[in-house]
Amino acid sequence: MGIDDKAQNTGEKMMGKAKETAGKLTDNERLEAEGRADQAKGSAKQAGENVKDIFKK
Repeated sequence: MGIDDKAQNTGEKMMGKAKETAGKLTDNERLEAEGRADQAKGSAKQAGENVKDIFKK
């Protein structure tokens, strides 16, 4: 997993957390759900990259 991939996945999770928090603050359920989805997507990508790293060794 390249550093660029790690940074992108972490950024995606952070943006998701920010969206979720903004949704909670503004009582916007759609934005909150989008934030949770973005976080899950970033985590899934990172998990996939970790599996690839294991098999490269």
